[in-house]
Formats: sequence, C-alpha cells, structure tokens
Amino acid sequence: MEGLQAALAERPDLVVLDLGLPDLDGREMLRMLRAVSAVPVIVATARDDEAEIVRVLDAGADDYLVKPFTAAQLDARVRAVLRRGASGGAEPVALSVGGLRIDQGARTASLDGRSLDLTPREFDLLHHLATRAGQVVSKRELLSEVWQVPYGGADKTVDVHLSWLRRKLGETAQEPRYLHTVRGVGVRLSEPA
Repeated sequence: MEGLQAALAERPDLVVLDLGLPDLDGREMLRMLRAVSAVPVIVATARDDEAEIVRVLDAGADDYLVKPFTAAQLDARVRAVLRRGASGGAEPVALSVGGLRIDQGARTASLDGRSLDLTPREFDLLHHLATRAGQVVSKRELLSEVWQVPYGGADKTVDVHLSWLRRKLGETAQEPRYLHTVRGVGVRLSEPA
C-alpha cells in the first residue's frame, strides 16, 4: 500500500510491479493503480503461466517480464515502454479553453490563473475533454479512454467525477460554465458564453 501511495504522490515515469507483494496480490495493486493513474507499468514476476500473463496485460500492464531476467533486459523494456509513451518525443502541448489552462507535461491545471487541486483521475478527465473541446464526448468514450474500461462500465463513475470536477471549476450541472451535459449523449467542454 505504501508503494501505491508513493506512485500517486510522486507521479513516477514508470512503475515496475511484482505480483508477489506482502500485503495484497499484485493484480489487485495493478487494478487500484489503473483506477487512479495512467502511469506505465511493467510487471516483473516469477509467474510464467500464459493465462496469467494475458490477464495481467488485459488488466492494464504495459509489459510483462518473467523472472529470472537480467538488468539489461529490464533496462531495455523500460526504455521501450517509455519510448512508446513519449508520442514520438514531442513535448505535450498545454491546452486552453477560455480561462482554463491544462498542461499535460506538468500535469497541472488552472482556471483564470488560479491553480486547480485535481486528483490524477480528475486531471485525466479534464485533459481528455479539453482535447475534444467543443465536441460532445460520450460516457462510454470517457470510460474507455480515461478509465481504460473498454466494454461498458458504470456511467455513475463518470457522473461522480464530473460532479467533483464541476465543483472545482466553480459551477454546477444546473449552472454550467465549462462542462455542459447533453442529455442521453454525453458531456462537452466549451468556453463560457
């Protein structure tokens, strides 16, 4: 659990996760980490069962390495995973929508110059909506892209996070400024009128 807290507080570039943890199963740790972060994860473990490898990769791991392995092999896999996540080496661009500014590289957001204290999931949600500013984004897309839940999931999860995000933006669903609900379709991030 200390590792999960450190991953959230320190926002590392990559996590190397062993499935044989002392206080809980590594797959459960991966599930909890994926619920709040998109940090790349390499699973390094002695478990070499093919079905287990497939389950862990499907659960959100970016790579899987079976023990024993050399430091050179781990180093090469770390470089490969980080290279895939670097978008061709291009620096992330800060997005602006009205007085809202989202800096993906620094993982910071501000509204009218005031820093917003967002959770990692709230930041990812806001960033995804900002990349599609002016467009209606479905809850299914948000579950898939922000939560990495490809098939269905709980729309209420999206609703709750949108509610928290609205509160931090100083608005409500009844009096929206940036986040506009389009009934039966999704939500749109747009500049205030």
